[in-house]
Amino acid sequence: MSEQTMISQVQEVLDKLRPFLLRDGGDCELVDVDEGIVKLRLLGACGTCPSSTITLKAGIERALVEEVPGVIEVEQVF
Repeated sequence: MSEQTMISQVQEVLDKLRPFLLRDGGDCELVDVDEGIVKLRLLGACGTCPSSTITLKAGIERALVEEVPGVIEVEQVF
């Protein structure tokens, strides 16, 4: 799969998750996808929330690994 295809698939999954983040006053921004590692920046309330690591790993990472072939991990960038 091309990197551009993976990026567009990652963006589709993020768009499905975005309403849940927005409801809590947060959001996320796709920074990069490199060798199966998705780099995200958490925005708004998500950037300072003590539960942001859980949101990132248990929520966003789980969905991306399940739905986008080739994604192995999600990392938060600041």
